[in-house]
Amino acid sequence: MNHELLSFSIILETENLVNADLNGLSRSLSSLAAQEPSPTCANEVILIDSGDAPADLLQELCHLYPWIKIHEAPIGTGYYQSKMLGAKLATGEIIVFYDSDCLYEHYWLKVILQPFYQSENIQIVAGETATVSAGIYGTAMAMTYIFPQFSGQKELAPAKQYFLNNVAFRREFLLRYPIPTQLPLYRGNCVIHAHDLREQGFTIWKQPQARTLHAPPNGLAHFFWRFLLIGHDYYWQKRLLRRGKKQDQLDDPAMNGISGKIQVFYDRLHKMVANDPRHIFFFPLAIPVMFVSASLIYIGYLISLQKPNYLLEQYSKILDNH
Repeated sequence: MNHELLSFSIILETENLVNADLNGLSRSLSSLAAQEPSPTCANEVILIDSGDAPADLLQELCHLYPWIKIHEAPIGTGYYQSKMLGAKLATGEIIVFYDSDCLYEHYWLKVILQPFYQSENIQIVAGETATVSAGIYGTAMAMTYIFPQFSGQKELAPAKQYFLNNVAFRREFLLRYPIPTQLPLYRGNCVIHAHDLREQGFTIWKQPQARTLHAPPNGLAHFFWRFLLIGHDYYWQKRLLRRGKKQDQLDDPAMNGISGKIQVFYDRLHKMVANDPRHIFFFPLAIPVMFVSASLIYIGYLISLQKPNYLLEQYSKILDNH
């Protein structure tokens, strides 16, 4: 396949900046600007703005990065709706999804695009996302937040899921098999989407060298609600995956009982220390934070067992009054 004929578009959004540090958007775009190939090589870099970033900040960013195309979406447009809207607007053969609260390693864009040149049968390539880790809070989030530690692997290999902040699709494939946007989840629609794709016989390929760092919850309120909603999402993911013919348990061991949670714990701890030995020192001090975050997940799950939509409805009301 001729490399010069494979075009790509980059999609990001502002929806997840509601609770984030707005300076993170500037840092994130700086990491995108430093990529090889340059974002100027993309057909377009589309930023879907649903009203979650100040107009003066967006104006400043467009001045610094004139290759950004802002598309205004209705206020309240959700995270997955924004991503799929960007995919429909894009013209590149490859759609690269990027999040505005992540920092991407220098060759991230190059290595996530590479597999598509290897075979026309490769339709989806997922990178690896880990939580920024530093100090007591960073160690706690590395252990309990959504994202696993970097695997240390080098070669392309099949994967069970992907994160939408670090994944690329062939555009025609994604529009034929779109990410569901109308699920009763806060995040995690990609878990359902990945499951459905694999059930239909498609392979999700993981490119472990396409790495990004994701910001941890920002502030006490974000921390509180984010972990409650992880519990909410766990409940709904299990429920959705068990409907109809989907009788298997989630592929995530963390949802498969005590033994699965212990497996995840030791796997994360081992990789965390291998990636940064300083975690050995911070780990004992981080235990109270880990306990609180794990407790919030469990409480969120229990609340959702009794009132499946309660937490998401309450959180949506808070955002509406923000």
